[in-house]
Formats: sequence, C-alpha cells, structure tokens
Amino acid sequence: MSDQSMVARSHRFMHFTSMVMMAVLCLAVVGYTIAAALGLAPWLTFSATFGEFYVPNAGVYLQVMLAVVFTALFFFMPTTGRILSLERSHRDFSMTMEDVARAYHVCHTADRAGIFTMSSEFDAVRERLSYLRDHPDLDSLEPQVLELAAQMSQQSRELADVYSDAKVTRAKTFLRQRQEEAERQQQLIVEAHHALRDIRKWSQQVELEESVVASQLSQLEEQLEATLPALGYTLGKESADVVPLPQKPAAE
Repeated sequence: MSDQSMVARSHRFMHFTSMVMMAVLCLAVVGYTIAAALGLAPWLTFSATFGEFYVPNAGVYLQVMLAVVFTALFFFMPTTGRILSLERSHRDFSMTMEDVARAYHVCHTADRAGIFTMSSEFDAVRERLSYLRDHPDLDSLEPQVLELAAQMSQQSRELADVYSDAKVTRAKTFLRQRQEEAERQQQLIVEAHHALRDIRKWSQQVELEESVVASQLSQLEEQLEATLPALGYTLGKESADVVPLPQKPAAE
C-alpha cells in the first residue's frame, strides 16, 4: 500500500471519528440541558466576574450557550456527511474506471492477438468474460468490472480486427522494406553524384590537356613555317606536306 493511500485512509478515519465524537457530545450536552430544564438534573452552577460586573448564575448561562452551539453544529453534520459520501463515491467511481480501463486493455490486447474466435455477440462477450476471470492480473476485480470490460471489448472487436497484431506486423514489415529501399536508392544517388563529379573533373582535365597539346602543335607549326623557307622548303597548308621551293637559275 502506498504512503498516499495510507494518509488518505488515516484522514478518512480521523474525520469519521471526529464526527461521531461531535454527535455524541452534542446529544450529551443538549440532553443534559433539557433534563436540567425539566428538573431531572442539576444545573451547572458557578459565579463569574468580568471587571465590575458580577454574574451569579454564570454556569446556567454557559450551559445553555453550549447547548445552543452544539445544536447548531449538529445541524451541520448531515451536510458534512453528504460531502464525505460524494467524495467516497467519486473516489470509488475513479477506482472503478481505472479497473475497467485496465481490464479492457488486457481484453483488447488479447483480441488483437486473435485469441477470441466466437462471432455471435452473446458468445463473444461470454468468451471474453471467461478470459478475464482466468487472467492472473485481474483476479481481485469485481465481476461487474470484468463484465463491463468484456462488453466494451466486444463492441470494439472491429477495431481490434483492423489493428490486429498480424496486420500491424505486416504493415511494419512493409514500411521497413520501403524504408530500406529508399535508403538504398539514396545511397545509389550519392554514388552517382560522386561518379558525376569524378567524370566532370576528368573531362575538365582532358580538355585542359587537349588545349595544351593544341597550343604546342600551333607553336610547332609556326616554328616550322619560319624555319623551312630558309632551307628551301615550304609547308603546304592543305596537305601539311613539305614542298621544295623552285631553285633560282644559275648565272651564266
């Protein structure tokens, strides 16, 4: 038992004890005062002084005043009792709802697992009620609570069928496969990006090398064009062949 429950029980016990003592004291004071007024019992007698005032029958006045006060308190006790009754009924209702919810959860979980097979409403409720009665965690619950939980579970059997463990497992497996496929596609996309970056870099490198080779060939051609005429040759533009220049006639 928890500390909070023990404190609540102690508080209720002390409250009930105080009400009983108050009721007994009220009846005793009022009854004795009535008996004294009828001459069946002596009055409370003593004298009192308050400053210059002297009250010879202060005991009688005090006894009557106490009787009036306790009578007024006695009329408040039914209201207090009703408040306690409402608190107790609310607490019992809350505890009952918690028990119903716990029993319904157990029954609904079993229904999702496919334990119950009866199709008719009466047989379905009876099957669920029998399962709840035999459940080890629900042996302390009242039969009305188990019956209400069984009826609630029977009303939600379509929901249990839609979200059965087998269907939920298949759905999770399908989603897991889709997630794995998406992760594989994402990995392929990443690899494709890497390959594209490498190809682009390689292409830029090849273009640069081709540009360097073309520049070197152009320089070589210019050097040949500048050197061959001195040797009596020329470079054909169309065929790129070396053609000898015509010789000058010798002087006679």
